[in-house]
Amino acid sequence: MDRKTDPQFHVSFYGPRYWLTWLGLGFFKLLASLPISISMPLGAGIGRLFYLFARSRRHITEVNIALCFPELNKEEQNQLVRGVMRAVGISVVETSIAFWGSDKQFKGRYNIKGVEHIEAVQAEGKGIILMGSHQTTLDLVGRILSSHITFDVLYRRDPNPLLSYMISQARERFAKSAIPRDDTRQLIRNLRKGHSVWYAPDQDYGLKHGVFAPFFGINAATIVGTGRIAQMGQAKVIPMSYYRNAEGHYEIEFYPPLDNFPSGDDVADATRTNAVIEEIIRRQPDQYLWVHRRFKTRPPGEASFYRKKR
Repeated sequence: MDRKTDPQFHVSFYGPRYWLTWLGLGFFKLLASLPISISMPLGAGIGRLFYLFARSRRHITEVNIALCFPELNKEEQNQLVRGVMRAVGISVVETSIAFWGSDKQFKGRYNIKGVEHIEAVQAEGKGIILMGSHQTTLDLVGRILSSHITFDVLYRRDPNPLLSYMISQARERFAKSAIPRDDTRQLIRNLRKGHSVWYAPDQDYGLKHGVFAPFFGINAATIVGTGRIAQMGQAKVIPMSYYRNAEGHYEIEFYPPLDNFPSGDDVADATRTNAVIEEIIRRQPDQYLWVHRRFKTRPPGEASFYRKKR
């Protein structure tokens, strides 16, 4: 970790402004200490509460599911929405375990395939972009993988300084290096040194650094950074998938590096990365983070799919 940019502890964190944050952290650490047989049902219960009371996020999820899975009827779409909210609730538990749990809580509860693809690229002395997506299992999978491979992560500081500090401390348990999301120079330097960097290019950051490309058949603002960073960092892109199966075990798989990538065509490259991510999401669609506004940016003249924020 880069100590110069790490969030630092401050004595003001003991003040009243942060008491609710401390209470929340205590709750997360309690979840992390519970047996899986207790904490996972609690997470599912949290998900049911999200479905009932997080109406804005439920609306976003309903819109996304209706857009991306038109082949499902209304009842099937609603069941998928409920599954998404349940997975979001369980992710509260999974993230708590990732940051503050013990290794024994997930020992023997996962399968990893395709590590040979990483080893082959490393043998060439090249860096690797581990292209993932925003699955609800992301943090726990990161903790699991840290026992098998080394990798850097990109992060965005939380606006709450205490929470940012605590997450930074927890992240040290599994990340070789944490790179601020907007520090492209450091990212490229690390790739040129042969590092592997976990990178998820599946959220809507507008068109300043993106293009429209199809995602589940819908025009979606897609960042072009995957191809450009791969080129500048002289790195290869290895897609990866991760999800929790019906038995509660985590399936993690790395795929062969994308060939002829980047191609030099931003739209073609964005279309390709979206297609890869879409294929992976379809394997376990309820565990994708559909609660974010994936289709927030629209072409000129096209109305928003979502209700206005209150």
